Amino acid sequence: MPLLHTHDHQAPFWLPNGHFQSIFPALFRKIRNVTYTRERILTEDDDFLNLDWAKSAGQSKGLVVLSHGLEGDSQRQYILGMVRALTRSGYDCLAWNYRSCGGEMNQQVRFYHSGATDDLDRVIQHALKRGYSTLYLMGFSLGGNLTLKYLGERGSSLDQEIKRAVVFSVPMDLLACSRAIEKLENRVYQKRFLSSLRPKVHAKAKVFPEHISAEAYANVKTFYDFDHIYTAALHGFAGADDYYAQNSSRFFVEGIAIPTLIVNALNDPLVPADSLPQQVIANHPNVWLELTDAGGHCGFRPGSMQGDLYWSEQRALQFLEAPAGHEK
Repeated sequence: MPLLHTHDHQAPFWLPNGHFQSIFPALFRKIRNVTYTRERILTEDDDFLNLDWAKSAGQSKGLVVLSHGLEGDSQRQYILGMVRALTRSGYDCLAWNYRSCGGEMNQQVRFYHSGATDDLDRVIQHALKRGYSTLYLMGFSLGGNLTLKYLGERGSSLDQEIKRAVVFSVPMDLLACSRAIEKLENRVYQKRFLSSLRPKVHAKAKVFPEHISAEAYANVKTFYDFDHIYTAALHGFAGADDYYAQNSSRFFVEGIAIPTLIVNALNDPLVPADSLPQQVIANHPNVWLELTDAGGHCGFRPGSMQGDLYWSEQRALQFLEAPAGHEK
């Protein structure tokens, strides 16, 4: 499908660049009127996943499975805002928390990572057992990469109940994005992520000292270092480069067999636009890549608010509800 460069999204004048557009919603947007029912499911390796369900008030149009970003959870504003918009519009929602996320440490030595589609599949299969005949997938940042990789891996063998997917601010080239976060202007994000991951490593090291070293964290200066020392080693990869190569969704997008919308902002400070496989998607029959001038990373606050909806929430609903053959 053709690449779309949209001007529908206009950021507020008082959020003048991608950094402000990313940070303001994360710090100051407050979402109310979302009520979750939590369910814990067990995994085959004696671990667990926490699932948060939100139901629409009336007849359900289907279930949307939402996957959050790096060090996020089901309580992040971009998840809550989307869940509120979706449930008001008649969709049930399942926002799941990755291993070690959502305020509760998981029980195995492994964490989560950008390509851990085994856990996403567990969640989807569990949802299908609830009797849903229509599912949609949605992901943000890391969760977007995870979603695209899942779709590409399964291709035409994807469960027929999964009809469409929408993802935002996706790091489709993990190596390029890992290097981008090292830039001086992005160090605040890198510091935040590494500060969040440090206590998890120390907690794991106490339980699994034979598998993970807390002392090695002294060698972590960048996000690449973390992935090389911890992510790769704990999840069976030869190193950071191998991990990135095996899990970047840019290498899986060609296999996607259902209508899928990818939305990235050109001023996203964490995802360089030139790291997106624009030419591959331009020739893809099922995938749209929509590039907005503004929006930042998982931001997309509109300059003129229509009620309490962000532009990304309006866009997601538009795509999910478009007639077949007119998804864009």
